[in-house]
Amino acid sequence: MTAEIILTNALLVLPEKLLDGTVVLRHGRIAEVQPGRSRNPAALDLDGDHLIPGVIDVHTDNLERQVQPRSLARWPSRSAFLAHDAQTAAAGVTTVLDALCLGDLGFDAERTETFLNAVKDLDALQETGLLKSEHFLHLRCELPAADMLPLLEGVAEHPAVRMASLMDHTPGVGQYVDIERYRQMRQRGGKSIAEIDRRIGELIEQREKLREPQRRALLDRLAYRHLPLASHDDWQEAEIAQNAADGILISEFPVSMMAAETARRHGMSIIAGAPNIVRGGSHSGNVSAADLVDRALVDVLASDYVPPAMIEAAWQASGRIGLPRAIATITAAPARMLGMTDRGRLEAGLRADLVRIRQLGIMPVIRAVWRGAERVA
Repeated sequence: MTAEIILTNALLVLPEKLLDGTVVLRHGRIAEVQPGRSRNPAALDLDGDHLIPGVIDVHTDNLERQVQPRSLARWPSRSAFLAHDAQTAAAGVTTVLDALCLGDLGFDAERTETFLNAVKDLDALQETGLLKSEHFLHLRCELPAADMLPLLEGVAEHPAVRMASLMDHTPGVGQYVDIERYRQMRQRGGKSIAEIDRRIGELIEQREKLREPQRRALLDRLAYRHLPLASHDDWQEAEIAQNAADGILISEFPVSMMAAETARRHGMSIIAGAPNIVRGGSHSGNVSAADLVDRALVDVLASDYVPPAMIEAAWQASGRIGLPRAIATITAAPARMLGMTDRGRLEAGLRADLVRIRQLGIMPVIRAVWRGAERVA
């Protein structure tokens, strides 16, 4: 690693303002943030491009997409992990929480294999120093799934676990409150109506029996770790109130404006999906994330299933709330949510995780990415 790197003639996106200036990097850290241009002949001229902190993604399912690029085509897990890592880095994401599903509700058995392999691959690849982004784990715990707690036991002590979400993808609730839409989705996946209806009935019955005892067991099991805990696909006022009372202080992807407003009244932080903003709406028919932004009901944007959506969504949101606040939703705010005090802002002493961006019309184009002052994309 070069001892000193000077990036000059950049439009720096600081927490409260934009600044034409220079950033000096030393030994993997931001050493100085200065106004104006550097006269040092060794300085790298960024030609007026934007410079933002490295993006922090608290929830991405992108690894699952690399493991199974088509419904009947499973990719070797180690190769898939490396492809996922390269894609996150190219998207400007220098810190990523790989969101892995714990628990099968009868249609996604391959997700358990993905989870088990991903933990092994992360352990092996971290030791090599070859990963471009820094990877952690986000446990997506399917409360009504019979195998959720045994899977949790195998990873509850893992040092890479930095967040957990409590999920319930039973048809008829949350994201899948519209059962007919759920049927159609499963039909597109190749299932017969008879098989789908049989499983829907089983899942509703299973939820009645398992959801609450497993929810309590999960909270008890993770309590000592003081992890950020999120409720997923919030939809009912009573459940949101229960979550807040139990110390679950993050609402991840609330499905309606009412759910987001209720979460905010209970003092919860709110995560919205960046693809929702880029696409102009939810792929599941849920509330528009742009509408949530307009009402100050988004604290953090997550890539969900498309890492490049992070910066593009922030750029689109900047027309509503200004660029510094929009960039904070993918940098400083997720750092605070995760308790990571060493990153997320262009500030002396913090890690030199940086992204150089050129605006092409209204599109942000990533030109370079540094993690710890090392160029990774």
